[in-house]
Amino acid sequence: MIKHVLASLCAAAVLIATPASAQYPDRPIKLVLPLPAGSATDSVARVLARSMERSLRQPIVIENRAGADGAIAAQAVARAEPDGYTLFFATNSPMSAVPAMKREPGYDPTTDFTPISLVGRYSSFLWVNADVPIRSLQELIIFARANPGKLTYATGNTGGQVAMLQLLTLAGRLSLTHVPYRGEPAAIIDVVSGRIPLMFATPTTAGSFAKEGKLRALVTTLAQRSTAFPDVPTVHEAGLPGFSITLWAGIVGPAGMPADIVRRLNEVVQAAIRDPEVVQSLQAQQFFGEASTAADLRRMITEQLEAYRVALRGAGVEPN
Repeated sequence: MIKHVLASLCAAAVLIATPASAQYPDRPIKLVLPLPAGSATDSVARVLARSMERSLRQPIVIENRAGADGAIAAQAVARAEPDGYTLFFATNSPMSAVPAMKREPGYDPTTDFTPISLVGRYSSFLWVNADVPIRSLQELIIFARANPGKLTYATGNTGGQVAMLQLLTLAGRLSLTHVPYRGEPAAIIDVVSGRIPLMFATPTTAGSFAKEGKLRALVTTLAQRSTAFPDVPTVHEAGLPGFSITLWAGIVGPAGMPADIVRRLNEVVQAAIRDPEVVQSLQAQQFFGEASTAADLRRMITEQLEAYRVALRGAGVEPN
């Protein structure tokens, strides 16, 4: 009898001493997205999740929680249990733009999350309807200066809005009218129809319309030209070298996640970003995969939040 009790106690002690990652994951993982199905973020996340599932040997369930520019999704993850079973496919809108624009977004991107790894950077372009007689950023600037307030631009999220505000500020505080939409797919339809002349959007959203001749790209926010649209200059090449807004994505969890689970997930993301199938799919979407350490992602979150705040201050926009 005593032997059985001792054996049970020893087994329990082994379980207690075993790191959390030894059993992790033993059930499906939820990956919360701040944007709707069909968005560029949704496409990238699903490609990455398929590869991660193979490494983790558990399903990754995508949960699209669009609304409030990603703040609803961010709040939900920040309040979740930090056990590694609820993760956030974080992007610049909820992690940089919303906290820069709102005094009380309902979460702090620098303290309410556990950074795991950067996933990569989006290529974003400034698109105009093909019937608009503007063929370069300089032509846009000249037209806007001569016609203050007459041009309108669409945005599908606050990240696109801040990018446009910084561009307009660097170009000499140009006056354009902002028309917000709930997501890029809805906004781009009105740009294609001619209802709105221009907007920042990813090639996933706008690329097919450009190939049909319905849209024209003026500049890209990338540091280098896109292989899919090699004739389109960067914002820097077009004459605005101070442009600093980055459109990025990464994976984070609630604050307080066990370090061994963070390491395990970081290894899985690193492997997924190197997966040839993932590389090919992301390149086709003009998304540039780039994993990082958890510490590097934490640093980037802090730096980008400040970059967005600087961009808004430069445009004369106060947090509300």
